Amino acid sequence: MKPFLILQLRPETEASDDEFQAILRKGGLDEAEVHRIRLDQSPLPEGLQLEEYAGVIVGGGPGCVSDPEDQKTPVEAQIETAVLGLMPEITEKDFPFLGCCYGIGILGHHLGRVVNKENYSEAVGTADCVLTEDGKADPVLAGVPDAFHAFVGHKEAVQRLPEGCVHLVSSPTCPYQMIRYGENVYATQFHPEADSDGFEVRINIYKHRGYFRPEDAQGLIDMCRAADVHAPEKVLRNFVERYRAA
Repeated sequence: MKPFLILQLRPETEASDDEFQAILRKGGLDEAEVHRIRLDQSPLPEGLQLEEYAGVIVGGGPGCVSDPEDQKTPVEAQIETAVLGLMPEITEKDFPFLGCCYGIGILGHHLGRVVNKENYSEAVGTADCVLTEDGKADPVLAGVPDAFHAFVGHKEAVQRLPEGCVHLVSSPTCPYQMIRYGENVYATQFHPEADSDGFEVRINIYKHRGYFRPEDAQGLIDMCRAADVHAPEKVLRNFVERYRAA
């Protein structure tokens, strides 16, 4: 079996490790089935061949693809350049891809620079998501309820549907919660890997990064712990199961 390539964009080790374990757990993967690369620490391998992998999974991160270049740290710029560099080949080949949160920014930016901070940012917490008619028919959303809660927290968002994309999941606060390009390139604004424990880790790590007031951190943790968020992980599991056997 080919491994999945997991690209991580978080420069904070605790957050990166927690996210990696969540992707394995929620995706039904073990470490022998994946090739993990932390792009803050390592470049993509020279001569990387997508065909050697079952698919690509991109995690979230604190960066914003729409920020001006002079506002990005060297590490943020390094991470963004690396993952954007893969997108032309991924979309041209319609190669299995699942981008989570920051991943939808990467896909939207690549397809038409349709990502910015003008509208649809969401505070840390849960979003009320609903499947579109196309979402109800998509195999990666099989078994996901027509309406479900998902963890979110982002400053930028897709402002309009990029050309060639299908709209799969919406919410009142952010219309483009999940999209698909072609038949195999997926991206979510919500976090399909996240649970309350993982979001508590991220809230504590990112409480000084402008997502919320630091003094609100404990209240957000309590809110996330009280939330009923289970359906989104099915997206990750479906993606893995669909392309693991391909």
